[in-house]
Amino acid sequence: MPNSIDPCYAAEPNSRVGELNGTVPEFTRPVPEFLQLPAAETGAAGLYERLFSPQRLPSRRLASVDAFRAITLFLMIFVNNLWSLYKVPGWLGHAGETEDKLGLADTVAPAFLFIVGLAIPFAMQTKRSRGLSKKKTFQHILSRSAALLVMGIFQVNLDTYDTVSSVLPKPWWQIGITLAFFLIWLDYPSSFSKKKKQVLKGLGIFLLTMLALLFRGNTDGHHTWMQPDWYGTLGIIGWSYLVGASVYLFAGEKLRVFAGLFVLCVLFNIANMSGWLEFLNPVKAYVWFLDSGDLIAFTMAGILTSVLYRRVTKEGQTEQGILVLATVVLILMGAGIALRPFWGISKERDTASWILICTAISIAFYIFLLYLVDLKGKQNWMRSIRPASTSTLTCYLLPYIHNAIFNLCGSGSSLPLALRTGGVGILKALIYAWVIIRIAGWLEKKGMRLAL
Repeated sequence: MPNSIDPCYAAEPNSRVGELNGTVPEFTRPVPEFLQLPAAETGAAGLYERLFSPQRLPSRRLASVDAFRAITLFLMIFVNNLWSLYKVPGWLGHAGETEDKLGLADTVAPAFLFIVGLAIPFAMQTKRSRGLSKKKTFQHILSRSAALLVMGIFQVNLDTYDTVSSVLPKPWWQIGITLAFFLIWLDYPSSFSKKKKQVLKGLGIFLLTMLALLFRGNTDGHHTWMQPDWYGTLGIIGWSYLVGASVYLFAGEKLRVFAGLFVLCVLFNIANMSGWLEFLNPVKAYVWFLDSGDLIAFTMAGILTSVLYRRVTKEGQTEQGILVLATVVLILMGAGIALRPFWGISKERDTASWILICTAISIAFYIFLLYLVDLKGKQNWMRSIRPASTSTLTCYLLPYIHNAIFNLCGSGSSLPLALRTGGVGILKALIYAWVIIRIAGWLEKKGMRLAL
């Protein structure tokens, strides 16, 4: 799978379900103290009531899911900034296509697709508690997926943008499409009139249309218009969300369904790597999930983990549930290691070992967070990066604006090499990710938050 991918508190009670996360709505103002998630309770029944009961306020968020998403996006911004650094450990970045190893960056995209699946059951529960029909819910799934696909296609075409034949310089086109995204999908404050919202959204659609018409690409020396290609990071998230949310909507909380689909995706990957599916090559360019099965596998693993944890907590077997998840981690890790001699561990080649090992890492990390955050109630540490969970899409898009402005300013705007080398450079990239998240938090407080 090609390389990919911060506000502080939750959206108004009537806000749409929150952007990339697939979770429950958030408030744009700090949550009142009496609504905040209390310290963990020792009783398993009390834990389920506190976290999952439909009788609870539908705006409740599961803190461990928020923490997982926030950390994952923080790491995504961090690893996407490694290109600007020199002399940093190779294990922080992506392993090469021919290498048999796993870098930190190779685990981030799988973790994000995992959190997409992990959050789906909570989002569906919220919609049920509001009385939304399956038809309305499915319409929302389709509209959100379509929005992510549109944004992903525009962004992936930045790679082939022809700066010579195009009317606009690439940085201005990049700023333009990002501004259009904000105009179209901004979660406008309730103080805005319906007419004002429609005008701004219409302006965004017009701007995006004009920028599409002005696009000129260059692929292998040939002039091209916009192509879906691999759909970009947001696009593959959109496809994965569409499949995962649709299956959950119509299948319900059937563990066998999600477990079966995960296994099927891994078997599909093995068959593909073995060369048994070459007859599908003519249609792979048009049917994205026929590539390697990895995207759906990560999303199904997230849904499976979420459903299993909710079920065992409801039955008063929280500790046993954690043990079951830990056992799943060991099984997946063992299977990934066992398959390594055949195709190696490689994100670039989407190998089965990479799928299994990254899924095991994601589940293991979630076990740690649900114990720390949900059961022990330790949440203060994540306050600084909480915007990465409540304004996820905003956080993801902000670096595009920064990079475009940086390119407009020229190489003279670069930091001194000493600040981009080794440990100092790593610290710089970590600070950059944190600053992006805090800017998104400030924007959310000002009512500027993207939501789908």
